[in-house]
Amino acid sequence: MPTALIIGITGQDGSYLAELLLEKGYEVHGTVRRASVDNTTRLHGFIDKLHLHYADLSDGVSLFTLLEKTQPEEIYNLGAMSDVGVSFKEPIYSVDVTGTGTIRLLEAALQVLGSNTRIYQASSSEMFGSAPPPQNELTPFHPRSPYGCAKVFSYHSVVNYREAYGLHVSNGILFNHESPRRGENFVTRKITKALGRIVRGEQKELRLGNLEAKRDWGFAGDYVKAMWLMLQKDKPGDYVVATGEAWSVRDFVERAFSLRGLDYREFVKTDPRFFRPSEVEHLLGDPSKAALELGWTPAVDFDGLVRMMVDNDT
Repeated sequence: MPTALIIGITGQDGSYLAELLLEKGYEVHGTVRRASVDNTTRLHGFIDKLHLHYADLSDGVSLFTLLEKTQPEEIYNLGAMSDVGVSFKEPIYSVDVTGTGTIRLLEAALQVLGSNTRIYQASSSEMFGSAPPPQNELTPFHPRSPYGCAKVFSYHSVVNYREAYGLHVSNGILFNHESPRRGENFVTRKITKALGRIVRGEQKELRLGNLEAKRDWGFAGDYVKAMWLMLQKDKPGDYVVATGEAWSVRDFVERAFSLRGLDYREFVKTDPRFFRPSEVEHLLGDPSKAALELGWTPAVDFDGLVRMMVDNDT
């Protein structure tokens, strides 16, 4: 039975990935952070099949101890301070966890496991920032947030550890991926949760930021399959994971509200408070390499994703 460790197992991606690995017969370990409230709700349907450990990317000692204890054959680093907007307000913390935390994990893996493990690093389309679309593995990075900057640092750290030490470590440059398990601070879930409250008469309006921002949106359950496929390759590499289609926030809102027979223009207001100091206007991924080398293609399209989330929240 292969052993996998998921850093950040309690998040959206971590929960879907844990389910996938359990289905494939893995022994699955995951990290949780100490909290005064239950932060494992996404795992409740299968938590009894998991091995959970307290560890944090800000604590290198905890990572060394965890790797020595679990001896994983595969490591998936999904941990980060992943709220782009909050990264502007807490840039030092965001960079420490999202950027330096990756170095802590890579160094722990190198010292404890060496070449006996394969590592997946969750990179992000936010690294491209204002680079013109479509973006692929050769597109120069131009991040527009502390989060994006930290992810660029992590990306290059992965490449460096791969080339300098021969570690089997791959970057998955994932474009926006959503689901009913998405955190409510992210715009797609904010929209569908608010729609549910509007339908029930509990809320009268929804305030959003830049409605014209375009994103390449996919289903998180599809994207975790690409993560696993990367670690099954004999040679590590870097892959864009995306749908190849971009839609605006306005498109998402319009489709979501229309599914419940509503005109979004009667409820949605633009609020300057939700604009970022520097906006990312258009992210559109080219997943050709992932399709060719991994055999990966997304199964859920944009309309299917919106419907899935609306059905869950309304």
